Formats: sequence, C-alpha cells, structure tokens
Amino acid sequence: MTVAGRKRKLFELEEARSTLPLVSRIVSDIVEITATMGEVYLEVRQAAELLDRDRIEELRSRLVELADAHLDLFEELATLGVEMKDPEIGLVDFPARLDGRIVYLCWKLGEETIDHWHELTTGFGGREPVEGNFDPATAASSNEA
Repeated sequence: MTVAGRKRKLFELEEARSTLPLVSRIVSDIVEITATMGEVYLEVRQAAELLDRDRIEELRSRLVELADAHLDLFEELATLGVEMKDPEIGLVDFPARLDGRIVYLCWKLGEETIDHWHELTTGFGGREPVEGNFDPATAASSNEA
C-alpha cells in the first residue's frame, strides 16, 4: 500500500511512542496554525464586508504564508509515516500491524503517550486500549506494507 507515492511505514508501538517528542512539536504547530488560519479567515470576511481591499490583500498574503507553513508541517509528518487526522485538535494515526492486518495506533495532542489503537474504518470513536494487543509477540514483523 502506498501513501503519496511512497510505501506506508508500519510502526511498532515503542517506535511510535519514541517519535512523540518530535510529532508532538509538529502537531502543536499544526494546531496553532490551523487556529490562526481560522482567525485570519474571519478577518478577511470582515474586511470584505467593509470593502477594505488593502486589508484583504494583506490578510490574503498572511493566509498564503500560513498555508505554506501548514503544508510543510503536514509533509514533515508524512515523511515520518504519521497521518494527520484532525488538525484542529491534533489527532494523528500511526499505521501498524496487528494480527496480520493494518490498524492505526492513535494519539491526540495532550495525551502523554500512545495508549489506543483502532481499525482503519472505525476512527477515533472506535479506539481500543493497546495494552495486551501490542507486545513484542504481536509487533509488526516488517516496517512497510
């Protein structure tokens, strides 16, 4: 299976957990930029109502800068093999293998570590505890799918 033209990386639980210091910083920046983009967009709407073309252009330039930074951060996560699921709350998934099938290890900004997983189709609402499911005997036997 490929993601954006590259093989999908499969994480072992401890490997995914070891990336959290870096992933947390990236995701925190994404959440902050996402919120800022929303604020700037509201300012654009207000400026448009006032027909303030100079302000609209200034804000448009700011949105382009923010969007570029946003894209760079998303690409950084993708390079690590991590999938951004919700940039407003900082929800990410780490593809993994469990009992021969691909699943997601799930982490949200603010959580201390990765304690949950879910099937590809169930999403955040279907999270299950990793305890008892992800140990060395059930860990991924390969790093790519």
